[in-house]
This record gives sequence, C-alpha cells and structure tokens, in this order.
Amino acid sequence: MKVLLINTVCGIRSTGRICTDIAEVLEKEGHDCKIAYGREVVPEKYKKYAVKISTKLSVKMDAFFTRLFDNAGFNSIVSTKKFIKWIKQYNPDVIHLHNLHGYYLNVKLLFKFLEKANIPVVWTLHDCWAFTGHCSYFTTKNCNLWQTGCKKCPLKKSYPSSLIIDRSKKNYKDKKRLFTSVKNMTIVTPSDWLKDLVEKSFLGKYPVKTIRNGVDLTVFKPTESNFREEYGLTDKKIILGVASAWGQRKGLSDFIELSKKLGDDYKVVIVGLTKEQAKNVPEQILIIERTNSVSQLAEIYTTADVYFNPSRQETMGLTTVEAMACGTSAVVSNYTAVPEVIDENGGVVISDLNVDNVVEVLTQVISAKYLSPVETAKKYEKTQQYMIYVNLYEESFKAGEK
Repeated sequence: MKVLLINTVCGIRSTGRICTDIAEVLEKEGHDCKIAYGREVVPEKYKKYAVKISTKLSVKMDAFFTRLFDNAGFNSIVSTKKFIKWIKQYNPDVIHLHNLHGYYLNVKLLFKFLEKANIPVVWTLHDCWAFTGHCSYFTTKNCNLWQTGCKKCPLKKSYPSSLIIDRSKKNYKDKKRLFTSVKNMTIVTPSDWLKDLVEKSFLGKYPVKTIRNGVDLTVFKPTESNFREEYGLTDKKIILGVASAWGQRKGLSDFIELSKKLGDDYKVVIVGLTKEQAKNVPEQILIIERTNSVSQLAEIYTTADVYFNPSRQETMGLTTVEAMACGTSAVVSNYTAVPEVIDENGGVVISDLNVDNVVEVLTQVISAKYLSPVETAKKYEKTQQYMIYVNLYEESFKAGEK
C-alpha cells in the first residue's frame, strides 16, 4: 500500500513529528510512504520520505496575500498544480491530510483533484481551521459562528492573520463546499473535545474517529544530562513550559506572572520562544529557543521538577505527554482538550489559574511522591497509536475498491 501524507512541515514540531512517526510505522509494516510538506527544514533521517511542495518565495507570497485578502489556503496556485501532477505520478492508495494551512497549498485545487480522483482520504485535524471561515481556534471569544456560517470574524487578526479584509463569510462557504465534496473521507481528531466540535460542524457528515497522538517512548524517556550544571540550576526547582509557537492562548502571560511570584528556590524555564518574544520576558525566566532536537527536549523534560501547561486552546496537549514520558509530573489547565491526557498518575488538572493557586498546586506536585507519570505516557506509545492509522488506511482502501 502506498500512503501520501500532506502537512505544513516534515519531521519537526508536533505535527511534523507525527507524520514521520506514522511513516516509520508504515515502513516497518512493509508499506511505502511519502510526506509532502510546505516549508522549513527536514531532518536528515526523514529526507527519504520528504517531497517539497512549495518554494521559499511562494510561501512568502502566500503569506503576503493572506495578510491582505484573508484568503489562507487559496493561494500557492502554481506550486499546487505542480504538486498535483506529482500525486498523479506517485498514485497513492490513500492520502492522509494533516495541516493544510501554513501558506503553502491551494485547497481549492487540491480538493477538486481529490473529488475526481476517488482516492480514499483520511484527514487528521490538529486545530479548528478546516471548519471555520478564518481562525484555527475560537474558544477565547466564545464564538459559535462556525456552526451556522462565519462572518465579521472577531479573530481576524489572529493566525492566519489578515490586516485589512474580512473574507470569513466567503472562506466558510468555499471550505464547506470543497471539504464536503470528497466521497470516501474519514476525519480523525486527537481528542474527544475536538471530535465533539467536528461533529457539530459541516464536516460532521463524515465518520469522525478519535486517535490520540503517539509519542516515541524510545526517545521521550528519563534521560540524564548536564542541563542543570550548564545553566547554574543545581539548587533550583525547575518549572517547565514547552511550545512550538508561544502566544496568549498557550499561557505565556501565566509563566510571566508565575516567575514574579516564585522565590529564589525556583526557576521558570520556557522552550520555544522567538527572539522577539524573549525580549519581552522577565530576565528571571530562562529562555531556550525553539529546538528540533527531540533528544535535547527529552533531556530538558527530564530535568524539570514539574511541567506546567496553562493553555486555553489545545486539541490534545502532546508536549504534556512527552514530559510525562520523561518522568516529569504535569499541572495542566482545565481548558479544551488538555485534561484528557492527565490521569491520577500523571499529575493534576486545575480550573483556577490565579497565580497564587498555581504556585500552591505546583509546589504540591513537586513534592508529591505518589505520582508515576511514565505509566500515564505508556498509553500513547507511538507504534500502538499509529497502527490504528495503518488499520484505518487499509479499511479505507478496501472500501474504495468496492
């Protein structure tokens, strides 16, 4: 069986690593797999899977037009036409879509091809962009327009940001028409929370399954390092936060307030901030810029005394699972899908993110002896989770042959 995965990135960040993990499982099972991606670098070990869709220039032009016209997903015409020609040559048995936004692909051209090609499609949603007229998340505004028809988007300037035009009404209509045109498609979500939303959207006409994201437990495991010595933290309790793209929805302001409240015995460490974001963060916070090295991440996760995830919008919370796999207990917010990854062994879910309450809970978890987070993380073992996808591919392929 030949499987084509399509995503913004390949082998880096959460969605890119999910794609390469799936590719490795497919390869072990004797299947052929390619990952078509839009931008950024691909780690050397994954280049055998990688097929580049766009160029640096086309990505920049796509982002530019999106900023002006609020038409994310409807640019990149030339590169998408070339890509579709490549798909025809590769002739996959199943196409597995991931993030289609990210300034690299024209969804109108792609779905017109998918409608005619009659190739079984699996689409894993990592956010809500597929069924809204603009945004990738809407819970901070308590917006329900996506259920009836988007217009006058209150999140127009959020990713994928539009500076001038609001095209949310047309985007919604176009997406609904295009994304419901494929005959044989299964929607997959990494959480029950997102599954519930999808079933209320226009994509609810399709079967919707929950398949949790997997974690490579051969990499994300308790890992010794000299991290504490390198950064002078041998006598500190480390509170860690990790994200590939930080912002208010990820709870950056919570970490800033937390750093002001904690005593000298504690150190807040944040991984993944950009240089610009780091300029606005208090000096008492240790900043580690974005890393694509999973081994380095495992070292940092292991070193931490507690992992803190105050995110307000999350479709699963994969970094939380990675931290637990490295033996670090977690404290997470009670928002969206984040609580689904925590059980009595992994850590604590808190609904009150008042900084004083957070400090109290974090210190309690750091001193707790009853937690065994590695046991919680075992439920998300990569091969176990992604074999569910392999079985789904086979079912979809057989259904398409009938």
